[in-house]
Amino acid sequence: MIYVKLTLVSNLKEAIYIIIIHIRCLIYIVLNILTGGKYAMKNLMKMWNQLSLVKQIIVGLLIGIILAVTIPDAAKPVVILGSLFVGALKAIAPILVFFLVMSAISQHKSGHQTNMKSIIILYLLGTFLAGLIAVIASFIFPVSLTLAASTENMSAPGGVTEVIKSLLLNLVDNPIKALYTANYIGILSWAVLLGFALKNAPDTTKTMISNFSDAVSQIVRWVINFAPLGIMGLVFDAIATNGIASLLSYGQLLAVLVGCMVFVALVVNPIIVFLTIRKNPFPLVFKCLRESGITAFFTRSSAANIPVNMSLCEKLGLDKDTYSVSIPLGATINMAGAAVTISVLTLAAVNTLGIQVDIATAIILSVLSAVCACGASGVAGGSLLLIPLACSLFGIPNEIAMKIVGVGFIVGVLQDSCETALNSSTDVLFTAAAEFAQWRKEGKEIIINK
Repeated sequence: MIYVKLTLVSNLKEAIYIIIIHIRCLIYIVLNILTGGKYAMKNLMKMWNQLSLVKQIIVGLLIGIILAVTIPDAAKPVVILGSLFVGALKAIAPILVFFLVMSAISQHKSGHQTNMKSIIILYLLGTFLAGLIAVIASFIFPVSLTLAASTENMSAPGGVTEVIKSLLLNLVDNPIKALYTANYIGILSWAVLLGFALKNAPDTTKTMISNFSDAVSQIVRWVINFAPLGIMGLVFDAIATNGIASLLSYGQLLAVLVGCMVFVALVVNPIIVFLTIRKNPFPLVFKCLRESGITAFFTRSSAANIPVNMSLCEKLGLDKDTYSVSIPLGATINMAGAAVTISVLTLAAVNTLGIQVDIATAIILSVLSAVCACGASGVAGGSLLLIPLACSLFGIPNEIAMKIVGVGFIVGVLQDSCETALNSSTDVLFTAAAEFAQWRKEGKEIIINK
């Protein structure tokens, strides 16, 4: 028995040692490719620290892919890096939001412009247009499905009233429970109320809250510095566990879903931003996709990506009073990717059952998908459970609707990642666009660092 345990420990140590050697060699190879081979192994750490976080994440992504393809069995312990990274982000995000919002509102000076009205309008407009694009695409490229087994153990909302009721109940959730369960609607409501209640508090109290906020922000920076290792673990897990073979049978559905999301990200959103800031939108669009979208793609959680978006807003020089509220709010109601998913999968169910849809009903579906998307949970796969609600518009039975949800989970490896990347990166994009529009009115120069 002792011999067996020693053997297991020895094998684990050997596996970890092999992984470390592979990772070190792979980093060396990748970095030499990126820099033209001008660095030796001894300069590895120095060169690594000189790289930007985005380049470090790309290196981690490439290493995760290589490990998953070459030594998937030996490199299984790498998965823990992704779990730790996502777990740390999810753990710190509710506390970060609570203290940032409370601090910002308690110290807010009357007459200070926050642009929240413009940001909310952009959020709702972007979500509606995404749903509309998905409906149009589904008419041009109709998709029919081979339905998977019903996901009967899942519970879906019964109607729009239930979604609204759930949102209102979340507003008055127990504050401790809201923090524990990462209920961002509840966290926001309590943080706003406490912030207003503390507006007349002594400066020492406000300073203490501000210090807590700064301390939590610093912890977030430390966590984000581990993003390359986290992404490496996440991409390894995705490829080693699921691969792409299971997605081939749903290629047309994935093409429509991902195509709509790419169109929204690279065409619709830039048009909205251009009309807002009257300036070339693509430097800002690409920066948001690169620095927010990549991380969100692998975490598959808008909530977990809140700290990353906060950090990006700080880099862009945005007003902390604004983004400390708009980013967590966006993680709840700015759901363009969810609107695409709900619309495409609902119309796929309609096409599968041979139901005829007129233009008026299609437009109603666009509005309904936007409303449903605002009720998505902000966690991986959250939008899928709102598909039965949209299906009810066409009289589709809940049993069939839940089979559509089952299909959604099959393609969710790619669909949910793209959806979250679009949702989360757009939070920063529209927050920045609203503030840059204000800068333009004030005659300030808009500079977007690449």
